[in-house]
Amino acid sequence: MRKIAAMGMALALALAGCRQRTATPERKQLRIGVSLLNLSSEFIVMLHQAMERKARELGVELVVNDAQRSAEKQVQQVENFVAQRVDAIILNPCEVDASSPAVDRAIAAGIPIVNVNSETRSAPTAFVGSRDEESARLAMEFIAQRLHGRGNVVMMHGYMGQAAQLKRDQGAREVLAKYPNLKLLAHQSAEWDRAKAIALMENWIQAYPDRIDAVFAQNDEMGMGAVIALEQAKKKDKVVVASVDAIADALQAVKDGRLDATVFQDARGQGEAAVETAVKIIKRQPFQKEVYLPFRLVTKENLSEFLK
Repeated sequence: MRKIAAMGMALALALAGCRQRTATPERKQLRIGVSLLNLSSEFIVMLHQAMERKARELGVELVVNDAQRSAEKQVQQVENFVAQRVDAIILNPCEVDASSPAVDRAIAAGIPIVNVNSETRSAPTAFVGSRDEESARLAMEFIAQRLHGRGNVVMMHGYMGQAAQLKRDQGAREVLAKYPNLKLLAHQSAEWDRAKAIALMENWIQAYPDRIDAVFAQNDEMGMGAVIALEQAKKKDKVVVASVDAIADALQAVKDGRLDATVFQDARGQGEAAVETAVKIIKRQPFQKEVYLPFRLVTKENLSEFLK
């Protein structure tokens, strides 16, 4: 009887071992923490939606936080993800320097972190985005051609210190340097915000009456703000406006002849690639450390390619 009991115990242990193996970490649903710059921005909403679609497709749970443009809040969010022991983190940085501690915390905890759309000084495990200076070159070159290389331009910056703001400023100035008769009359931040851009454009119209020939806005929200202010002042027909992102409002405005050009940034491609990259890293599969998606200039001539 002792022998049979011992055999029974061995069998029970073996079965328990089998059950334990079926509940291995590889079999549980992966959890990825996501900290986004600001969910009141249409482009960031598009990025978020693409990430959620890809996560559902891959059977991954996303825990999404809105940093509301605060790098300090973003660092706290990543610290919470570390405490929760998520499998990976996707960071849409608020600032190059101030968001870097978030990357440092994740790396120190051994949790892979993927930066999406924007960069930090600290190096993440991987980066997915586009070369922001390229978008500004496309927009400013369009302006230069429309003005035949001569005139006054004002530039609306995004949130100061964010990678997109820094790189788009750099790209715009590279083009301006090629055209000595194209002058940067004024530049100021409207913090990626449409209402703030309206107010800024109104101030510029008062400060430089009949001197502004073009506006380069570093995103479409600000570009639409500039268009609205110019229309209200009945000056839009004399001023070229170009911006970046190709959000739905901007595409419609290009179609209607209100916005002269926008630059397409692939929110869907960036969001999907960020989730795919994070999952590959978790599963120890080969992955690209840097994924860059190209920008494309959108005007009335090629608009049909971007309308859905």
